[in-house]
Amino acid sequence: MLQEQLIQAALDCGAAKAALLSGEQIVFSESFRDICRNNQCGCYGQCWVCPPDIGGIGELIARAKTYPLGLLYQTIGTLEDSFDVENMFAAGANHARVSSMLQSAAAALLKDPFLHLGCGGCHLCPVCAKRTGEPCRHPEIALPAMEGYGIDVYNTTRATSLKYINGSNTVTYFGLVLFSE
Repeated sequence: MLQEQLIQAALDCGAAKAALLSGEQIVFSESFRDICRNNQCGCYGQCWVCPPDIGGIGELIARAKTYPLGLLYQTIGTLEDSFDVENMFAAGANHARVSSMLQSAAAALLKDPFLHLGCGGCHLCPVCAKRTGEPCRHPEIALPAMEGYGIDVYNTTRATSLKYINGSNTVTYFGLVLFSE
């Protein structure tokens, strides 16, 4: 029942799709820290919930593996073409909004502590306090990225009904709520 409630909560918060998976189905790779270090997203060392500030990759993977269950959810944005950066950012902002709403819904449903991982940086504040030398403004709701925890999103989705690519002129973002029953 709880698992169905979590799926429904994700959908009610605006996720396009959501699926449950066991902790064993989550694919981890320490190589994602190297990808983060390459700083394609511009958040490495610039966001409190991104590497290197969130901790060592080994300890993060070990922490994530303590949760036996996960709720993987996705949002899908529509683009005019593959160069439509404006709508990519809008879809990212929508995903952050969905994730924030799901954070509250999951807190109401889950009795035990849970770990909610988002997509590529936190997105709560227009400018992360890390960039201005201040402490995190929202440490209780800031979401680290799945990739920052070493999660291979592409290969993890393969164990579910969710598609990593949802057609041409779309962008898909993922989030993951790890929990115990």
